[in-house]
Formats: sequence, structure tokens, C-alpha cells
Amino acid sequence: MSLNSLTDWHWGKPLARPSHFFTFYGSTLGQDAATPIASGLFKTLPMANAVLPVVTRFLRHPLLLSGVLLLCAGGCSQQQGRDVATQLSEGTPAELFQTSVDRIATLSMQDNLLSLYLLMNKLYQRNPAEWRKSGFLDARTAEREVRNVIEQRQPLPQLGERRNLAALSYALSPEFLGDRVGAFIYAIGSMLITAHGGRQEFYITDVINAQFVSNAARNIEKATWLLSQRQNANGELLLFSNEISEEGSNLSFAVEFGKIVARLDLLTQMLDERYRRIGLNYAQSLLFMNFLPVQ
Repeated sequence: MSLNSLTDWHWGKPLARPSHFFTFYGSTLGQDAATPIASGLFKTLPMANAVLPVVTRFLRHPLLLSGVLLLCAGGCSQQQGRDVATQLSEGTPAELFQTSVDRIATLSMQDNLLSLYLLMNKLYQRNPAEWRKSGFLDARTAEREVRNVIEQRQPLPQLGERRNLAALSYALSPEFLGDRVGAFIYAIGSMLITAHGGRQEFYITDVINAQFVSNAARNIEKATWLLSQRQNANGELLLFSNEISEEGSNLSFAVEFGKIVARLDLLTQMLDERYRRIGLNYAQSLLFMNFLPVQ
């Protein structure tokens, strides 16, 4: 196609002559060499008379352009600073005394207890006769009582002085005749807290045994299996939980227990890496004959 027959469009109008084509696309030889493309582009744009002088001024004055860019960068930095300040204001002063692993362990413990309380609610719904054995007027009151004794590390009256694994074994035995749901959840909750050194919040000075946390995860896996298998003398399940039938499937109990196990396993790996790095740092200091800090 020759330039004389060019009929391309330009903002809804045909290009009437070749020179118009070259003017729009910036071939403006003989114009200001500092702004050939910019001036050629804006010649045919709307509001060219207003925009072109501003663009040309910025391009001709590098210091002015640099100043505008610095102002934009400063605005971004201030926004980021405000975001950091907002995040700090939403935290608590106690978080200043927590490492990243301590914070993750604290949040993991909170989430695991919440998962336990959700499981307790679901178990009471599937086994309404259990909360009545505790003598409470409704399931909500029974849930609140179990939650309080777990978090305050108090014994559950119907379990006597049993806690942790002893309470778990007794709660899943046919000999236990009390509120089996409350006893089962209490046993797991007390075992979790014990595995974390008897604490629910963790700080720099606290030490968590990774092996105990891993053992707690394995115990929960076993307890989940026993929950779905243990039967009484009549061949009936001690507690109804997961269900797979022709009417449908309900595996929400296994899913929630799986979340607890996954959090515990993740924390175990993080603790192992934390103490492994401490050992490696010590070994490196010996290898390179570095003195260790004393303060």
C-alpha cells in the first residue's frame, strides 16, 4: 500500500494525507530534539494545547521531574509507614516479648482449642444424652463448664483427678458412665496444654519440647480412630461422630481433628528447625573459632 492511498483511521477520522500519519506517530524531524515523540503524539490528541506544554516542561527540566518523583516516592513511604504503625497498634505489648515461633505456637494453641470446642458442640448435637448426664440444663452450659476447666487447668469432677492420657483412656472405656463428650474433649485439651509445657501463651524465655508436641499429634490420631470404633457391651458405638451411609456422609469430625494434627505437625517442624539452627550456629562458632557473645 502506498502512502498516497493510505486511509487508516485516527481517532475516528481517516488519515487524509501522508504527513498527518507521520505527525501522529512522532516522526517530527526538525522539531525540538528533546521531545520528538511527545510533541508529535500530542499534536493530534484532544486538549493538546493544554497537555503538551506541561509534558514538555517536565522533559526539559530534569530537576523538576526528579522532584515530582521524590514526592510520589515519599507518599508511598508514608503510606507504608502508616500501614506498619496500624499493624503495631493492633497488636498487644506482650507480643514484643515473642519470637516468630512463639507467636505461631500461641496462635496454634488458640486455634486448636477452638477446634476442640467446635468438636464438642458437634458431638453434643449427635449425642444429646451425654450433656444431660452432667446435670446441666442445656448443652451450652455443659460446653462452657468444660471450656473453663480446660483453660484454668482444673480437674473435671466426673473424671476425678485424671488428666491427659489417663483421662483420655478412661473417657473412651465402657466403664465410664458420665458425660463422655465432655470427658473426651477435656482429656484432649488437657493433653495439648501439657504437651506445650503447661502454657497457652509463649514468650522468649519459654521452651517447647518438639517431641512432646509430635507425640500429642499422634495421640490425637489414635483417639480419633478409637472414637469411631469403641463400642459398649451391646455393640453400639460409645459416641456417634463420623457417618457414612446411603443417606450421605458426615466426615466433619475427621476433618477438624485433621486440622489440629496438621497444626501440631507444623509447629513440630518449626521447633526442630529453630533448635537445629541454634546447634548449627554453635558448631559454626567452633569451626571458625569465633568467641560467643556473653551479653
